Amino acid sequence: MTNSGKISSPTTSAFFVQAAVSFGLALVSVVVGVVYLPVDGWVRAFLALGVLYTVTSTFTLAKCVRDRQEDTYLVSRVDQARLEKLLAEHDPFKVAA
Repeated sequence: MTNSGKISSPTTSAFFVQAAVSFGLALVSVVVGVVYLPVDGWVRAFLALGVLYTVTSTFTLAKCVRDRQEDTYLVSRVDQARLEKLLAEHDPFKVAA
């Protein structure tokens, strides 16, 4: 009923690499597109700030989602430990006095 303590990740390392490469490729392509866009420097700077803001907001959102998921997992583990303790201490043959 108890775990060995090893926490398995729901994603594989190949999926992680694919996601990182995909994010890097998308970011590079957008930056190259903004650099070679035939517009004034102010428009290019505005688009670059927009890309920067989008990237930082994406990392912040991903961190918040991860933190919420970890909190849910922690609460679940605490509840499971309490239940295991109650079951271990329960004696079904004990007569109530």
